[in-house]
Amino acid sequence: MNVIVIVTDSLRRDHLGCYGNEWIKTPHIDKFASEATIFDCAYPEGLPTLPVRTAWFTGKYTFLFRDWQRLEPTDVLLSEILWDKGYTSALITDTYHMHKPQMNYGRGFDYVKFIRGQEYDPCIVDENVKVDMNRFWKERNEGNWPKENLEQYLKNISQWNWEDDKNHFVAQVVRNGIDWLSSQRKKEHLFLWLDSFDPHEPWDPPISYVKMYDPDYRGKQIIDPVPGLVEGYLSEKELKHIKALYAGEVTMVDKWVGIFLDELKRLGFFENSLIIFISDHGEPFGEHGIIRKCRPWPYQELVRIPFILRHPEIGHGKRIDALVQTPDLMPTILDFLGIPTLDKLHGKSLLPLISGKEEKLRDYAYIGFYRRCWCIKNHKWSYMFWFKSKLYSDIWPPELYNLKNDPGERKNVIEDYPEIAEKLELELRKFVDFLQEKDKCSIYCHGEEIRSKEAKK
Repeated sequence: MNVIVIVTDSLRRDHLGCYGNEWIKTPHIDKFASEATIFDCAYPEGLPTLPVRTAWFTGKYTFLFRDWQRLEPTDVLLSEILWDKGYTSALITDTYHMHKPQMNYGRGFDYVKFIRGQEYDPCIVDENVKVDMNRFWKERNEGNWPKENLEQYLKNISQWNWEDDKNHFVAQVVRNGIDWLSSQRKKEHLFLWLDSFDPHEPWDPPISYVKMYDPDYRGKQIIDPVPGLVEGYLSEKELKHIKALYAGEVTMVDKWVGIFLDELKRLGFFENSLIIFISDHGEPFGEHGIIRKCRPWPYQELVRIPFILRHPEIGHGKRIDALVQTPDLMPTILDFLGIPTLDKLHGKSLLPLISGKEEKLRDYAYIGFYRRCWCIKNHKWSYMFWFKSKLYSDIWPPELYNLKNDPGERKNVIEDYPEIAEKLELELRKFVDFLQEKDKCSIYCHGEEIRSKEAKK
């Protein structure tokens, strides 16, 4: 059997029809989901982009041990295991953070294609290329976000026809993926990791997509808003339009995912492949007063992710409410292929959930930003606390939310339920101790060793 993983970056779970959205058009992903298994309570563990991919590639939790960094030489990677079992593999991506050679994210793949120019990738450095910033840039009074970031992106796409989505990066990723599959003489034992940075900002879909969601807007096209507080920076109309730009990106991504899935069928791969559709995280659009990932805040709009898996024979039309996480992807793939998993993996195979042998794999989901915050969630409660950080001047007190009554995490109820908060923090620290023991290492946050409450007692 083949393995095909389709990644979209920063795709909010609640912006897909198969997850309940009623105003954004995603017919192709929705159709695929109807023939697959949908995981309703999927979470990343470490955030953002590169830590999530590390968890996918290694089957391990990262938020305790690693920051935004390379893959380590000692890591045993999914690509390497499959290569050792005779799989021909390819990594095709425009996620330029993976591109630097020292990051090692192409390790283990037979073929690697990095598509240049996404976001602030220094792809075009010619000073003679001039771009019009005024149409797209809105200055923020405070902060030091460099205007040059957006200028670089506009240079990268300066030769595009803005009315044609064939120029966009998701289209380039899909076409390269189709070309690689088409070039393969054999139709089995293939492993393709198709990693699209869209719908990540900058949000610049062709105008036809934007008109679907905000046709009457006449203001500035703020495709790359400065991260930070919404209040004092964006008007209601501007924020609404930015949401429309993102929605347009989501619909554009859906179109090209549909094109890719149709080609899988035409080329004869659809019924002989384990196909996984997933995202690394979501995106804040003012829900807690901020736009973009400017704070290490693991609220639902950022950390609930779409996770859809289609096996040719089992799990069609199934929805699973059990808590699953990004380190589960690697052991799941290996289990489906009958490849023994490693003892050192932190993640768990989802095959027992899909087959109906198990109803749950864990009681809690564990999430964090390295050295900045830890969070523990189950179906009812969400508890989070922060460490002192050199990146943020604010020090936030711990927070507790009742997800049954308050799914948007608006009302902090920690003063009403201090015993629940204490229990959840203890469970979180027990999990930290378990991972330390499993990997035989200590966790440090700015010089202070993090130890469990039990250890302190």
